[in-house]
Amino acid sequence: MVEEIRSRTIEKFGAQEWEKAVLTHQVHGHLGIYSLLGVKMGCLAVELLGADASHPSISVLSFAGNVPPLSCMNDGLQVSTGSTLGRGLITVSPEAPSRSAAQFSCGGKTIRLSLKAACEQRIQDDIRKAKEQFATTPAYWEAVRKAAIGYWSTWDRHEIFDIEQL
Repeated sequence: MVEEIRSRTIEKFGAQEWEKAVLTHQVHGHLGIYSLLGVKMGCLAVELLGADASHPSISVLSFAGNVPPLSCMNDGLQVSTGSTLGRGLITVSPEAPSRSAAQFSCGGKTIRLSLKAACEQRIQDDIRKAKEQFATTPAYWEAVRKAAIGYWSTWDRHEIFDIEQL
């Protein structure tokens, strides 16, 4: 299924986003919705801040919390920006409630990216439907994977986030 979207997704969103998503899913252990969103968000932040993800210099404050599935976004943020916990460049805010948002700082600039409400609602609806239909069986995880692949191949990082200059 992933191989089927490879060419058109790279053509549409670039090889770097593709490679960061593939690596994130390997690190994360499965192809998930929120880890994918972290990739798209991090790639956009790198682009907007003019940073170089191969030489981490972005400080990230994630508002995704520490509870799955939302916290899975943190894995995508780390891989896509190179701002890892080990380097001390990413912090998870204790602020509640958790949300699909992060603040990025680099070179004297700071931005906050937040998933648009309509996108968040669609994800929540997809997850709710999968849970109602399959509980947390292997079929549930397959439904999540299928939804993530759909978002991966169609959601443009330039369109799904609200951008706030701080």
